[in-house]
Amino acid sequence: MGRYCIRVTTGAWVFSGSYNRVRLWLVGAHGEAELELQLRPTRGQEEKFYLDTPQDLGPLQFVKLHKEHVLVDDAWFCDRITVQGPGACAEEVAFPCYHWVQGKGVLSLPEGTARLAGDNALDVFQKHREKELKERQQIYRIFPNFSWATWKEGLPKTIAADCKEELPPNMRFHEEKRRDFEWSLKAGALETILKRVYTLLSCWNRLEDFDQIFWGQKSALAEKVHQRWQDDEFFGYQFLNGANPMLLRRSTSLPSRLVLPSGTEELRAQLEKELQNGSLFEVDFILLDGIPANVIQGEKQYLAAPLVMLKLDSNGKLLPMVIQIQPPSPSTPTPTLFLPSDPPLAWLLAKSWVRNSDFQLQELQFHLLNTHLVAEVIAVATMRCLPGLHPIFKLLIPHVRYTMEINTRGRTQLISDGGIFDKAVNTGGGGHVQLLGRALAQLTYGSLCPPDDLAARGLLGIPSALYAQDALRIWEIIARYVEGIVHLFYQRDDIVRGDPELQAWCREITEVGLCQAQDRGFPISIQSQAQLCHFLTMCVFTCTAQHTAINKGQLDWYAWVPNAPCTMRMPPPTTKEDVTMATLMRSLPDIQKSCLQMTITWHLGRHQPDMVPLGHHKEKYFSSPKAKAVLSQFHADLENLENEITVRNEQLELPYEYLKPSLIENSITI
Repeated sequence: MGRYCIRVTTGAWVFSGSYNRVRLWLVGAHGEAELELQLRPTRGQEEKFYLDTPQDLGPLQFVKLHKEHVLVDDAWFCDRITVQGPGACAEEVAFPCYHWVQGKGVLSLPEGTARLAGDNALDVFQKHREKELKERQQIYRIFPNFSWATWKEGLPKTIAADCKEELPPNMRFHEEKRRDFEWSLKAGALETILKRVYTLLSCWNRLEDFDQIFWGQKSALAEKVHQRWQDDEFFGYQFLNGANPMLLRRSTSLPSRLVLPSGTEELRAQLEKELQNGSLFEVDFILLDGIPANVIQGEKQYLAAPLVMLKLDSNGKLLPMVIQIQPPSPSTPTPTLFLPSDPPLAWLLAKSWVRNSDFQLQELQFHLLNTHLVAEVIAVATMRCLPGLHPIFKLLIPHVRYTMEINTRGRTQLISDGGIFDKAVNTGGGGHVQLLGRALAQLTYGSLCPPDDLAARGLLGIPSALYAQDALRIWEIIARYVEGIVHLFYQRDDIVRGDPELQAWCREITEVGLCQAQDRGFPISIQSQAQLCHFLTMCVFTCTAQHTAINKGQLDWYAWVPNAPCTMRMPPPTTKEDVTMATLMRSLPDIQKSCLQMTITWHLGRHQPDMVPLGHHKEKYFSSPKAKAVLSQFHADLENLENEITVRNEQLELPYEYLKPSLIENSITI
């Protein structure tokens, strides 16, 4: 006779428990047995039961679940089930679940040891994974012949859901997340209304008038931005360590679009001197050239495509040398150059045009496309191609939590027709879609990998480039973690090449989700352990550290609207002498758009109450001691980096914290 101790853990989320009764069976290599007692799961509780069987069931393979209901299907969120078999020394066997149990069918949970696909058609685990993938591919589809949706032609494919209610239940926000998300939207809307009422009778004539709405939800760094945003040093610092550190690159020659007319010989000499010293840098917004500008409530908005040349001084300060707001064209073959020595308001307006352009590329190219949409492609391909038993599924699944819902909400509220971009941003009204298409054409595999990207941009070894330093360290730590897991299951390159599920997953990401991205360096197949580790490191880094580095800065750098105006309401200046305070104020966003910008950037950049830090998975998908040891080392490496960054930041006037491991979210949830 065998006695089994069974522990059933229900999720701690609101509504995780169920009033429906649940039946359980244990399935072993030598037979199966039903637990006579029918449990009624309670939220956040672990329930313990015993099952006596006439004989030992042998090595346990599955736990089967059937949730009974008569009138109401009360969904149950099952975390995991563990079973300890006969004998005092028998090891506990884990059966991870971590999803909703609903409907009338029988759910089979396989024993949690990760397994690669096999060739044995009689293997019960092989049959299970084939059945699971077939079911998943039915769930993650839109029509019988199409597996992915197309939000806009020329952009990455998306989950096939027109609204959040159409998402698979296991991809939805849990109740606490949903309530917090929707409460923050309502709180932000209320704050916007109050600010509009407060400024109802106000006339905005000076920059100080923005103080009238600079209250409510903001950060300590936002206060510093408020005080110092006009400083050239502060302007340059943002390209290194601000909300968008992705555009700056070291110059290898003077840009061809930079027209230096007669009378600028001194400027040319300064630029060439910095170029020879290796201290000349540039930021080029040419991607915006020709993008149609929005029309908001009948008022035309304006866009520019600036070029900024900067120098890195001996103290590590990045200082602007010249701004060319528009590229040369037949109508303006020699665009006006703006210099720090120009009249202060003309120079400030030129910098405002740069900051507006940076806002567009931060939000659309580097935030939406390079993190959110890429992560969604990874998430959908993972659910369609990798069964729950696959080690790469277990590695990736914590890093795609909530991503499908936050992206679906974004497509229906933020970048949709009539959404926030259409209401307040000068790339709205369709320009944002064109810009995303251009950005996708430039999205290379190397641009998502900091060692390659930072080297290509010439940013390695710069002491004041804090994003670059921290991104490299986080990349290295994630890479060691990924290598530790991969080497447990793929001992040779031929095992990698021979894994059909892995190859299908890679192909689906590159060929389908990213629209034939093999032309931009993305792999269409995985040929070696090293290639697999690099690709997986990119996936995890994109879904965690890179998103946090780009997303978190919005609250700090965009709350003071003049530092990052969401739109510009007058054409770019073509002369310097005529720029007045009235010109500047008529160019910057009005009260309504400014309030909306503050509300949205607070909503997107604020700390998430249910935030899970990088590596601190609530779910225990891996059950083997070796895999758990790899995860423990990952935690230790992250903690060491946390301490190093804390010590460094104590010495800095402006601490860089976006890549502190404790502040990096484990997936894209906002």
